[in-house]
Amino acid sequence: MKIVIFDGHTINPGDLSWEALEAIGDLTVYDATEPQQALERIGDAEILMTSKCPITKEFMQQCPNLRYIGSTATGYNNIDVKGAKDLGIAVTNIPAYSTEAVAQHTIALMLELCNNVGLHNQSVKNGEWAACKYFCYWKEPVRLLAGRSLGIVGYGQIGKKVAEIARALGMSVNVYSQDREAAIKSDFVSLHCPLTRENAGFVNADFIGRMKQGAVLINTARGGLVDENALAQALREGRLSAAAVDVLSQEPPTPENPLLHLENCIITPHLAWVPEEMRKIICQTLADNLNSFLEGGTLNRVDL
Repeated sequence: MKIVIFDGHTINPGDLSWEALEAIGDLTVYDATEPQQALERIGDAEILMTSKCPITKEFMQQCPNLRYIGSTATGYNNIDVKGAKDLGIAVTNIPAYSTEAVAQHTIALMLELCNNVGLHNQSVKNGEWAACKYFCYWKEPVRLLAGRSLGIVGYGQIGKKVAEIARALGMSVNVYSQDREAAIKSDFVSLHCPLTRENAGFVNADFIGRMKQGAVLINTARGGLVDENALAQALREGRLSAAAVDVLSQEPPTPENPLLHLENCIITPHLAWVPEEMRKIICQTLADNLNSFLEGGTLNRVDL
């Protein structure tokens, strides 16, 4: 049995093992795959695993041996699940593997905005502390999270974990699905919902206009949730004091992305999920899902 992974580098750039999948079949791993490379690379394989390459019904129809597609992530919007079902192709995903990691990164972004750790570290390395006549200084205000409010949009496992940590830091939490107005009017608004056709770009000029003056937007979910031009305008005008995002509408971004050069917008390269512990879970779950399918099971099936 032939197994092909289209985009394996981000999961395992060389520090982990694919042995669990290698024990199941003949495994071929590509670092990344462009759509025009997909058909040649899948060849006559029965098993495909991918997270970014678009898998359309038309593509699947050209792969007569294909009978299983495993998303290597929680999201599977790159896969035409209905088309797969029509063709009798099973589809699985890896649910909730990154809860702790994404929640941790969300809080890290909030702390960076409040404490400016990177800015002050660089200041010290540049000699500014050595040249200072006082025992301490700050280049930007240091803000306390305790006593501030956090609005959470998307109250699944990640949203709940973020809420738990935020409360431990002394913040009050407003959940969007429970009280939209309170959530939108919070000091911080953090996105933790999946991207769907219905909610694409819903954080637009209208949404931002309803946010509290000087509030902060955090996005560790999906870049497509946010109208980046509207966000950039709000940041330039001071409507929002800052934003911190781990995801963008196009990844990697083009040089024209309006958020790239804004000083009050922190951007990290979609790395919230990447701790080694999380990536090990992915590797093992890929094998577990496939073994379940081969044994007639439905572990983590999304096409049922």
